[in-house]
Amino acid sequence: MHKNSFTFRTLLIVISFIFLISSCTEPERYPGETWDIAENPEKLGFCSDKLAKAKEYSKTINTAAVVIVTDGMIVDEWGEVNTKYMTHSIRKSFLSAMFGNYVQDITINIDHTVEDIGIDDDPPLTDLERSATIRDLLKSRSGIYHDALYESQTMKDLKPTGLIVQPGTFWYYNNWDFNALGTIFMQQTGKDFFEALEKDIAKPISMEQFEADDGWYVTGDESIHAAYPFSIDARDLARFGLLMLRQGRWEDKQVIPEQWVLESTRYHSDATLYNSDGYGYMWWVARDYNTFPHLPYVNIPEGSYSARGAGGHYLLIIPEYDLIIVHRVDTYKPGNRVAEDEFGKLTNMILEAKL
Repeated sequence: MHKNSFTFRTLLIVISFIFLISSCTEPERYPGETWDIAENPEKLGFCSDKLAKAKEYSKTINTAAVVIVTDGMIVDEWGEVNTKYMTHSIRKSFLSAMFGNYVQDITINIDHTVEDIGIDDDPPLTDLERSATIRDLLKSRSGIYHDALYESQTMKDLKPTGLIVQPGTFWYYNNWDFNALGTIFMQQTGKDFFEALEKDIAKPISMEQFEADDGWYVTGDESIHAAYPFSIDARDLARFGLLMLRQGRWEDKQVIPEQWVLESTRYHSDATLYNSDGYGYMWWVARDYNTFPHLPYVNIPEGSYSARGAGGHYLLIIPEYDLIIVHRVDTYKPGNRVAEDEFGKLTNMILEAKL
């Protein structure tokens, strides 16, 4: 009798423990047709007063919209969050993510060279340049310094014209690599970039506004490889950030292979040339102890990464804090911009609002 009583009490304790564990483990939250927005940021670990100060500061620096997400929910947002603004170079990080499924199913072999798949330009590439692999292009290490479309003056000024290097050995933020990757994606998959973006990413994560018609191709005499900018609003950009934060998973579906998310957002190159810390596969990657920080005036934990577009567009993902920060600027207005140090200060204010 004593033994049976002991066994029964033990069983009850085990069942209670299992129930306690299961009741404390809540499923991850994802937005439905629209985002859930916190009525009280304090419940998500943020100070409302400090967030209000960050909002006031953003009004002084040409910020158009900010969205802050944690635990799959909007902590706070302000500005024109539903207005579609240009992505500029944020487009590159989207393309990086889109490669994942096609690399996994071997539609694209990133260790093939550009010569293997018939990629060239006008004027033609050299034999050495043709030996660059798709992986080299993803890392922005091709060594191909051909004229490229959609380059800023800074990119043109920093281009190592006349430098001959072995592909894979030297990092330079190179629009030729990024634009050629768009050509490669479409050539190898047989899909239009914008239609694939809508089908492969936007629809599975229920973007509210983005559609293929929001994109267009930029062509010109500099190169045969077009640029592929598009417009997107801050809330839909935040959905993409949550997809990446959750390592490519959206509810019960693996939209992007987890291993690809990890590989593409880890540190591959020192980005000192661009006054930043690190670079992955078309993502800027936080790296401690490099020459420059991820952003000025703020400490971003290693393992964080960001997509960036000219004029002050940012998608900042901080896994250590389960945090996404989206920052938009109306760059349709000529000369309208937010400097990197200004966004760094704003980010620091947002992080200081964490309780």
